[in-house]
Amino acid sequence: MPYPPVYSGRMEALKKAINIVGSQAALAAELRISPQVVSNWMRRGNVPADYCPSIERVTHGAVRAEEIRPDVDWAYLRATDCATEQKAA
Repeated sequence: MPYPPVYSGRMEALKKAINIVGSQAALAAELRISPQVVSNWMRRGNVPADYCPSIERVTHGAVRAEEIRPDVDWAYLRATDCATEQKAA
C-alpha cells in the first residue's frame, strides 16, 4: 500500500532511521517500544513528536526530528530545552 504523498518525506526519514539501526525491531528496541508500534507508524504515516528526538539520538543525528515531523517547531523546543538545562546547572 503506497503512503499518502503528504507523508512521503516523513516516512522516508523513518525508513532511513530503520535502515541505519538495521530493522524496525532494532529501532523499536532502541526506543524501548514494541515493533508493532513502529509498524503502525509506517502504516499510518505518522510518528508521534515525542519519539522524534529519540530517533535523532539513536541515528546519531543522521535523521533529524525536523525530517520526521516538519510541522513541529523544533527550533523553539531545542532553545527551550537548552534554557531549562542552563537553569538546572
